[in-house]
Amino acid sequence: MLLEMHDICKDYPQGREVVKILKNVELTIDEGDYLAIMGPSGSGKTTLMNLIGCLDVPTSGTYMLNGEDISKASENHLADVRNSTLGFVFQSFYLLPKLSARENVALPLLYAGVKKRQRLRRADEALKMVGLGERLDFMPNQLSGGQQQRVAIARAMINHPKLLLADEPTGALDSASGRQVMDLFDELNANGATIVLITHEPKVGARAKRLRRILDGVLLPEEGGGADGEA
Repeated sequence: MLLEMHDICKDYPQGREVVKILKNVELTIDEGDYLAIMGPSGSGKTTLMNLIGCLDVPTSGTYMLNGEDISKASENHLADVRNSTLGFVFQSFYLLPKLSARENVALPLLYAGVKKRQRLRRADEALKMVGLGERLDFMPNQLSGGQQQRVAIARAMINHPKLLLADEPTGALDSASGRQVMDLFDELNANGATIVLITHEPKVGARAKRLRRILDGVLLPEEGGGADGEA
């Protein structure tokens, strides 16, 4: 089991009130899973992704990731877990405009202390994997939106993360580019990547192998059965 969440709650103080954002979430993910978490704005899906992605910690409950309980981890340890275990893809591509595609993809390896020749070689391989082998030296403003998102996916995969988190990855793309990006996620999963996809779009959510809906902070049972055995 790669990920286990048990009785996860997340509360935020709002004046004298306490707002309950997530309510008793139960979630399990095995290596090789491809899960979509779908919900409207305000449903709690972004808060849940922040917890899965070690960008925040729960108010209560247990979160086991890759065999480690990180429910009460410190900020420094959460940063270490993000760097070693997780890859992130966001709606906004967050590419540095003054760096080429290969330099953007290689950036996590720079932070990890990998030597320049090796990190550029690995960046080239990652860009070839996402179909951009002929655009290694292109700047972000020379790439289409779909190509920029593929650069972002290559960057997310450069450290071979245990879990790839994608938050509305097609939200800034036209339909054709969105389909190409989703085709790439399908291919990555077929090659063994574990993916959690956060979306509000039914067509995007339907591409995953498993689907959970979230509403008013409650993660609903898996549709049509599934690995959690909760449907």
